[in-house]
Amino acid sequence: MTTSRLELLQAFDTLLEPARFKDYGPNGLQVEGKAGVRKIVSGVTASLALIEAAVAAEADAIFVHHGLFWRGQSGTVTGWMKQRLALLLRHDINLYAYHLPLDAHPTLGNNAQLGLQLGLVGAGQFGDNALGFLGQRADGSGFVSAQALAAHVEKQLNRPVTLIPGAGVAIKNIAWCTGGAQGYFEAAIAAGADVFITGEISEPQAHYARECGVAFIACGHHASERYGAPAVAAHVAAQLGLEHLFIDIDNPA
Repeated sequence: MTTSRLELLQAFDTLLEPARFKDYGPNGLQVEGKAGVRKIVSGVTASLALIEAAVAAEADAIFVHHGLFWRGQSGTVTGWMKQRLALLLRHDINLYAYHLPLDAHPTLGNNAQLGLQLGLVGAGQFGDNALGFLGQRADGSGFVSAQALAAHVEKQLNRPVTLIPGAGVAIKNIAWCTGGAQGYFEAAIAAGADVFITGEISEPQAHYARECGVAFIACGHHASERYGAPAVAAHVAAQLGLEHLFIDIDNPA
């Protein structure tokens, strides 16, 4: 089946409600391609490698979390920006990108899907736009230590993590927020978390963990955000009768 570029945009907007968010860049259709869409490729970032893979897959549209345009950019179309845009335009491929709306969706978003991947059940939310999730292990068993949780995260995401163990206590209340959400750590502590899981760590978080006794786990920005884009794209593709393919471009960050 084929749907129109605008019908696809409306389906994404209806699901993700981008108007609710004050974001760092434009959400929705960032690059206009062909009018009809038959196949969607989803991925984390609109990198040249993903666009090349989408071209090889004969996709009509790409759906990502990290698009091309961000607040504070120079606005010039040179270097890497020219390469990516030229390839999209040459092959008439639509690029849809949703940042915070994709993080926040309660069942299909990055945070909800990371929780599902780690076997966590959210019981509440915290932070700006309620992006942070707070919950427990789905079976209610908890973890005997932050080290045990870190090992579980490493196994489920298939990559090493950075752990600051905090006070070294058993872990029951788990807070998480994907990507570069290390700035949410203090809000997670205030919400009663025993540990906070996110993608990245900056210098202050190690001190906060040691001084407040709350463990901190950084599992990789890309690694923590591999699940929302394919979940949303697959949902919308099924709704509209389109083909969908998730392509994960490896990124150690």
